[in-house]
Amino acid sequence: MFQKLPDYLNEKSNIIRLIVLTALFALVFINIYEPFNSRSWKPGISEMAYFLYSSLITLTGVLVVVISRIIMYYHCKHGKTLLIWHYAVWVLAEITVMSSFYALFEILVMHDQRSVNALMKGSITNTSLILLLPYAILWLYFSYLDKKKKLELIESGENEPTKKSMLSFSDEKSDLKLSIQTEQLLYLESADNYVKIYYLNKGKLTNFMLRNSLKNIEESLSGTALIRCHRSFVVNFDKVKVLRKEKDGIYLALDQENIPDIPVSKTYTERVMAKFSLYSV
Repeated sequence: MFQKLPDYLNEKSNIIRLIVLTALFALVFINIYEPFNSRSWKPGISEMAYFLYSSLITLTGVLVVVISRIIMYYHCKHGKTLLIWHYAVWVLAEITVMSSFYALFEILVMHDQRSVNALMKGSITNTSLILLLPYAILWLYFSYLDKKKKLELIESGENEPTKKSMLSFSDEKSDLKLSIQTEQLLYLESADNYVKIYYLNKGKLTNFMLRNSLKNIEESLSGTALIRCHRSFVVNFDKVKVLRKEKDGIYLALDQENIPDIPVSKTYTERVMAKFSLYSV
């Protein structure tokens, strides 16, 4: 529950898949199972008219998912970390909001005479089925695709630590500000709305202040030896001399003097250990 939410759940393509499948599942569910007392919405109408009318109401409710996932995507894109328990609460909030929408629809539009508690109870049950089933299926599917991709990379050798002769860093406006040889780069540190890039210049420790976020920079480091190990740090694993476990966590000691050990937070422990295992082969 305290692990970081898998990145594949917040990829743009997977979000689109989730929204589309959830909408399709909701359409099938409401037209076959007929929840929310939906047959009373338009009594006496034809099957086709009922399908069109119920579909319109269903898709209106699914807008909750669309808005929610857009917010989640940009929340993470701006450097925020979501844990699995955060995601569970997020989904619970989606169910609550969508359930409230359908309950209000039955009260205000359909003039349902049942109590609010009875309407909400039934609405929460039906909405949970509409959302949780496709969510669970897609999580398993996305996990399968992710593991398949990683296995293919391992088999092809592309997942081994690699070096780029040069790394370029741009600011938040995508303007190039610094290019540096990978072997000279030590680590990156977040500093409010800036990132400090620490590197060796003629053998001396130097830093460059860049207006950007670690989250944005991290996306451009895929396939390099640089890895996010903490909310505030990205480290060049080629420069790590010692990985040390202590009571308060894991620390990385670099191969340069006068550089403080880099902490590894619990959120990134699994990722760091996976990287370490590649270097230990």
